Amino acid sequence: MQTIAPALKQIASGLRFPEGPVAMSDGSVVLVEIERRTLSRVTPDGKIHVVATLGGGPNGAAMGPNGKIYVTNNGGLKFLERPGKLFPIAQADDYRGGLIQRVDPDTGKFETLYDSCDGTKLRGPNDLVFDRAGGFWFTDLGKTRDRDMDRGSVYYAKADGSMIKEAIFPLERPNGIGLSPDERTLYVVETPTARCWAFKLSAPGQIESANGLYRGEKGTVVVGLGGYQMFDSLAVDAEGHVCVATLITGAVSDVWPDGSRVDQYKLPDMMVTNVCFGGPDLRTAFATLSMGGTLVSFEWPRPGLALKYLNKP
Repeated sequence: MQTIAPALKQIASGLRFPEGPVAMSDGSVVLVEIERRTLSRVTPDGKIHVVATLGGGPNGAAMGPNGKIYVTNNGGLKFLERPGKLFPIAQADDYRGGLIQRVDPDTGKFETLYDSCDGTKLRGPNDLVFDRAGGFWFTDLGKTRDRDMDRGSVYYAKADGSMIKEAIFPLERPNGIGLSPDERTLYVVETPTARCWAFKLSAPGQIESANGLYRGEKGTVVVGLGGYQMFDSLAVDAEGHVCVATLITGAVSDVWPDGSRVDQYKLPDMMVTNVCFGGPDLRTAFATLSMGGTLVSFEWPRPGLALKYLNKP
């Protein structure tokens, strides 16, 4: 494993546990602030503007059809604050369940698209990715309490609110999720195991081995990191590398599609939670450093994948 210390540009500070960055066509970055409970926009000069106050715990964001932004809302987290640092520690006291929300970035108006699947309430939706068919995959990491925690799931849903189904269960706190460039492989990472799973797809929303009795029949492990490290959210670049925000180590892990190699881009925060790609050639990586509340950028060795849906300034 190679460790790389990239040249960083700090774009914004003072964010309240940022996550879910989306690089917009005007150079701004839309992201969520989990502790602040907002969808926010960071302009290139570092100013922060609230797009919508969503409540709960907005955790991930993605551009969807018709210029709308879709948000996975984990329902809320309790935080411990120290000078210049925020730590999520437990389920929020006012937690009422998880949500998928749809936001109009022009007006800030939002609606709840899904809060359950076949009678099972969503617990802690975390990350999402759209496919070309207009549907999206999302992870439900679940919630952690003092003495127990939920088992995690992966869902597939339509953007118009007409269909949601559970696709993979159980997983160990599934977090980041992404699609290969040809959309034939779904990648899911688990937080505590630091494992990256690959699931072959036979059609949009359909896992090839969906009837397998356990994870090892449904998918294969691409890589598992050793030591005390945890995986958070992810992006996939144009060459199919899985780019995973890595907690504790404080890095973005660059995972080769066949699992043969992992490089780590070391960043100055132990809670690196997500990454996205932007800039004219999509070679600028934007990373959320959540404990310290900053958004940074650095050069990535390959272009990222273009967004499925054209974003709006």
